[in-house]
Amino acid sequence: MATERYHHGDLRAVLLEEAEQSIARDGVDALSLRQLARDVGVSHAAPARHFRDKQALLDALALHGFQEMNRRMVDAATGPGELLAKFRGVARAYLGFAVEHPHLLDVMYSTKHHPEASEQLKDVAHESMAATESLLHAAMDAGVITEASPAVLARVAFASVHGLAVLAAGDLLDGMPADDLLDATVDTLLRGFT
Repeated sequence: MATERYHHGDLRAVLLEEAEQSIARDGVDALSLRQLARDVGVSHAAPARHFRDKQALLDALALHGFQEMNRRMVDAATGPGELLAKFRGVARAYLGFAVEHPHLLDVMYSTKHHPEASEQLKDVAHESMAATESLLHAAMDAGVITEASPAVLARVAFASVHGLAVLAAGDLLDGMPADDLLDATVDTLLRGFT
């Protein structure tokens, strides 16, 4: 079946999907282009048409992850509703992505900081932060939150929500529902921002 999909022209997408599953199952160190080729049923040289090496595969996987996470967060930031509800939606979008894709999230951030990371990856990795900053700037303009640096507030929010996401993804919340803790985290942040 994988060979059939390859003949339809989506080998790159199949390889990225299999790479994410492989990382979740065996870790990044075990990932190899040759094994991916075997797993999807193509020749060992076929992945090289899309990825020059393992680092290029990780870069593409991280890029794909950031694009999906950004789409969710930007949709929440720019959708209908009041500003603070949008802020809560952005946090929920991040948490949801992190819990659904914990191993990919690790790859995204480690690859973004790798010396060989592409400029495209670095740019895309900052899009959700820019959307969050824009939302916070709009909240300041509307007098909903205090005048402060949107860049600083966005990073404070990121640190808080990312920390919760990592704990939730690792099942380290001692049975407390992640959504309840997210609401408490966002409420605490907003009290500090007003």
